[in-house]
Amino acid sequence: MNRIRCDRTPAWGQLQAAFEATGRTFDVRSAFAADPERFEAFSQCAPHVFADLSKNRIDAATEALLLALAQQTGLADHRDAMFAGDAINTTEERAVMHWLLRTPPLDPAMPAQSVHRHMAETLNEVHTTLDAMLAFAEQVRADDGITDIVNIGIGGSDLGPQMAVLALDAFVLPGKHFHFVSNVDGHELNAVLKKLKPESTLFLVASKTFTTIETMTNAQSAKSWFESHGGTDIARHFAALTTNVAAANAFGISTTFGFWDWVGGRYSVWSAIGLPLAIAIGAQGFKEFLAGAHAMDEHFRTTPLARNLPVRLGLLDVWYRNFHGFTSRSVAPYHSALKRYPAYLQQLEMESNGKRVDAAGAALPYGTAPVIWGEPGTNGQHAYFQMLHQGTDVAPVEFVAVKTPRHDLHGHHALLLANALAQAQALMLGKADAGGHKHFTGNRPSTFLLLDELSPTSLGALIALQEHRVFVSGSVWGINSFDQWGVELGKVLAKDIEARLASGDVTGLDGSTVGLLALLT
Repeated sequence: MNRIRCDRTPAWGQLQAAFEATGRTFDVRSAFAADPERFEAFSQCAPHVFADLSKNRIDAATEALLLALAQQTGLADHRDAMFAGDAINTTEERAVMHWLLRTPPLDPAMPAQSVHRHMAETLNEVHTTLDAMLAFAEQVRADDGITDIVNIGIGGSDLGPQMAVLALDAFVLPGKHFHFVSNVDGHELNAVLKKLKPESTLFLVASKTFTTIETMTNAQSAKSWFESHGGTDIARHFAALTTNVAAANAFGISTTFGFWDWVGGRYSVWSAIGLPLAIAIGAQGFKEFLAGAHAMDEHFRTTPLARNLPVRLGLLDVWYRNFHGFTSRSVAPYHSALKRYPAYLQQLEMESNGKRVDAAGAALPYGTAPVIWGEPGTNGQHAYFQMLHQGTDVAPVEFVAVKTPRHDLHGHHALLLANALAQAQALMLGKADAGGHKHFTGNRPSTFLLLDELSPTSLGALIALQEHRVFVSGSVWGINSFDQWGVELGKVLAKDIEARLASGDVTGLDGSTVGLLALLT
């Protein structure tokens, strides 16, 4: 595999020239007027997701140059290396195989499958763990004595399962209530514990190493609450999603489900970390969730780059970030169940691609990850959409809408969809006003993703689409999207400061920290 950084390719200079010639002044309204087939050219179906890219500041010539950029940076080889199980996470010397978690078992009668034969044993381990986890999920679902499931984790051990359980609320087993605790701030855990009874609660402690400080602090407090309120049988009311079985056993937990070092936290909802979702929607629902993701994996793995949706989206992100200078992207899901979807994407993209050096450790002369932010529509319309329409900065918007609702309240869904379509249209068209205050410049780009329904299958496909899109932009930028060293420094310093809060020792600290410690001790 030969990766070439994007700014060292001929296509990079050609894209700069194209931006100066036509990209800087590109007008989407004029592009529609000139090309009656623009929608067909810049929209496509992928597994369980339809994407309309036609309201973006892009034309066929620019997309061709972006595809040349992908080819010259070795994107296809990099993708194939990931699916071959190569150690593409170079700083940690690990493979990147979250996609294997949603791969069906090998069928001896079908030799031409996506999994390389040397990974057959690992895939068998994946399915052994999956089967055990799903059996436990069904056991909990059948236990009427357990009414509340509390997931204690942080980062990928919280954002993924929380987002998915909320998104698939229509499929959740009645009588089961799900709670997610991540923040070490005791107010969060305390608020949850007030609602619970020890005898009817199952705690899931999600920490690969069983040492994550926030998670273990919350877990110890949950255990103390459980015991002080008359709870007995820790083994029945606590389970662990971890590879540190010994530490879990010492805690009193006998039910554990592990995963592998090639599963990054933000890519782990497909693993044992997804146990809350499996309990919520059942084994069959979870398998459908995996199947939707696998279908998108195959699309990404096998579809030519020009009609490969993760590739088109990732290249569009590069075009906006590095040539137009757009530093953020707003995510607007027009479905209330997707309320945590923007937060999930924040970690996925910014933890993956928030890097300032390339894979060789050299400083980058260009920007990488945009800031991801957003709220469900129509709430966002009455909050930050003012800035999207009339602010001085341009932020591309990504709409997500669902064709078929899962409620029968008359008029609501039509109004919701009308708003989504209208906002995308208004961003593009704008409005002239000589007085200025009511003037909308228009030509503000957006992408529209449409699902037929919000189901386990379509949600799995949507998440996998976003994972691969992040891979594409990170690959083109020449960075390692699968480490997160920036998370670590604050953890180390926090341990030192925690001790100083108790001792009052300020030796060697900067003046600001000394002053703040004095106010807090």
